[in-house]
Parts: sequence; structure tokens; C-alpha cells
Amino acid sequence: MNNDLIIVGGGLNGPALALAAAQVGLRSTVIDALPKDTRDDPGFDGRSYALAQSSKRMLAALGLWGDLAENAQAMNEIKVSDGRVGDASVFLGLHFDSAEIEEGPMGYMLEDRYLRRALLGAMEAEPLITHRAGETVVAQDCDARHAQVTLVSGEEISGRLLVGADGRASGTCARAGIRRTGWSYSQTALVCAIAHEKPHGGVAHQLFLPPGPLAILPLTGNRSSIVWSERDAQARAINALSEQEYLQVLRPRFGDFLGDISLEGQRFAYPLNLTLANRFIDTRMALIGDAAHGMHPIAGQGLNAGLRDVAALAHVITHAVQRGEDFASELVLERYQSWRRWDTASLAAATDLFNRLFSNDNALLRMGRDLGMAVVGSLPGVRRGFIREAAGLTGDLPDLMRL
Repeated sequence: MNNDLIIVGGGLNGPALALAAAQVGLRSTVIDALPKDTRDDPGFDGRSYALAQSSKRMLAALGLWGDLAENAQAMNEIKVSDGRVGDASVFLGLHFDSAEIEEGPMGYMLEDRYLRRALLGAMEAEPLITHRAGETVVAQDCDARHAQVTLVSGEEISGRLLVGADGRASGTCARAGIRRTGWSYSQTALVCAIAHEKPHGGVAHQLFLPPGPLAILPLTGNRSSIVWSERDAQARAINALSEQEYLQVLRPRFGDFLGDISLEGQRFAYPLNLTLANRFIDTRMALIGDAAHGMHPIAGQGLNAGLRDVAALAHVITHAVQRGEDFASELVLERYQSWRRWDTASLAAATDLFNRLFSNDNALLRMGRDLGMAVVGSLPGVRRGFIREAAGLTGDLPDLMRL
């Protein structure tokens, strides 16, 4: 076997795991369905990520943050509001300020193009990583001795551990016979970036509207990332509009607190659903990221949850190697599954509850949730707990996410 890890999926989590494995001398092949030129495109397409403080620590531990920092925008405050479209009487329910914790900003906004290219460059510079771009897996076979995948070309690649990092429709998960639990939210996320006249001050906004939440997340300069949820039919109609018509629909939701707005980059639309793999592991196989769990973006934790998977799997693998264990054994992989299943199930349940609680205009629910936010906002200890949770600093942190 020429590989320690066979990683199916070349997006963000797969390459991060390969880099973490290389730090302890393990060799990986990353099988990526997209061509290298697509991953390496320097153009801004409008997509960005909210990185928790713990995720920033991990990228620093992998040697990436030094090059990423200049293009990252710190999120110093988060304001959570409850309102209606076109209604000026917005209820400001929660205000989180990173000055209340010692670790610095709660997180950072980073454009996809910078993170994607940093991971690609680091993989190319690492002799222990082979990047097979533009390749697709059509079959897999894992037994007590080894893991093996077959590419569409007929080529077979063998290793000690197979890792599925291939998204919500994970072929790795399906081929292992692992069933999934979940449901559709009948909502679609409209994603874009905007330029605005006034500076955002590093403040992120989460506005709850009856059709779904609207997140306004600060990027570098006078720009922000928008993640805007609407009912499916309405979202399809909005996404089909011209640029100017699209902005006309967005403006009454967005408000005028940042002055005039204009679109930057492309627009995207993603159907929203909850999907959890019933198991995160199988014989010589593990799932990470969306292949293991896909949830509502209401808390902006999708990539952070995936990176915590990477850090946890790297942690158990590293400690197994140090003890002389077979790091792909059921005993070791069970440690990873036990660590991550409770955390991801809790996060999925929380995002599901918040979306159902806030994506409506029921008067009694509105009164209850606004009262609840007011109470949380008035209790400094509880508020700091929420801030640390948003920063990814609670719970049992893997080695890569500790200082």
C-alpha cells in the first residue's frame, strides 16, 4: 500500500486532513472530482466562510494562517435581531462583543478563493500528499487489512484508511451502506456578496425574518457576505431576477444602515436540509464534514463543524500512531465517532430548533423568543458562554485547536 489515507473529496476538509496527517508522517492521496484549474481560480465568486476562533487556531497549526490573515476580516461583534420585511421596528435581541472574552475576535470571515488556494498550494508543497484532481471514485472495498477505491478510469488505489469528505451526497457514505437521517426545510439559501457605502466596523448581523434568517457578515473593505433564506418557490423567483431587481428585493430586508449597496461576484442558491449519517465510521473508513453531517446555516457553523471533525480525527490518529496502534482499527475510529457524534447531533438539533422557532410570524412565538433573547442579553455570564460557543472555544478541543 502506497497510502496511509485515501481521502475522497478535495474541497476544504479533505485537504486539511491530508495536511494534518502529513505532520505526523502519514502519506495521503486526495481524490478530487474538480479539475485543478477550477480549485486554483483566483477570481472572487461571492462565496465566503465564517471561521470560528478555534478554526483559525487550526489553520495556524497547519501553517496556513500567516498567508491568510491579510485577507481575513475579524468579527468583533454579532448583533441578533428579530423583525419583518420592511418593518422599521426591529427588535435587537442580542449583542455579543468579543471584548467580553480574552481570546480575541469570535471569528473571521474569509473568502473561498483564498482558503481554497492556500490549501491547494500547501498540498502541492507537501511530498507526503498526492492530489488526484479531476478524478471520480466509482467503487470501494474496505476489509480488516486494507481500504481500496476504484476510479472511473479503472485504476485502483489502496491504503490503510478511507475517509469520505465528499459532501452531503457522499458516495463514500452510500457505498458503505450507511443510511442517513434528515429532512428538507423547504427553504433555499441565497448567497452573494455586496459592496456598501459605509464601513461595517467588523460587526456581523443575524436578522430573523418570517421566511428565514438573513445573515450579513463583514468582509474586508466595505463589503459583506449575505446568506439569505427564503421559501423555495420565492427563492427560485428571486434568483431568476436581474441584478437590479435582485437588489430591489434585498434592500428592504437589508435596510439602509450601511448606505447604498451593490452586488459583487456571482449569486448562488442552495436548497436547505438536515442530513446526518447514522454512523460516522465503518471498517477502515471514516466520514468528515458534510459527508457526516449537513445542517442549516443559521449559526454559520457548517465549515467549523467540518474542521472540528478533521481536528478530532487527526487527534485520534496522531495519538494512536504515538502509541503504536493501528490508527485505522475499529477501536481507534470509535474514539473519533464517540467524540464527534454527540457534538454534531447537539449542533444539528440546536440549528433545527432555532430555524423552526424564528422562521415564522406567530405572535406568541415572537413574544417568547424576544423575551428569551432579552433575558440572555441581560445575563453577562450566559452571554459570555454564548460568545465562547460561537468562537468554538467550548467542549473538549482537539490538539490542533488548542493554543
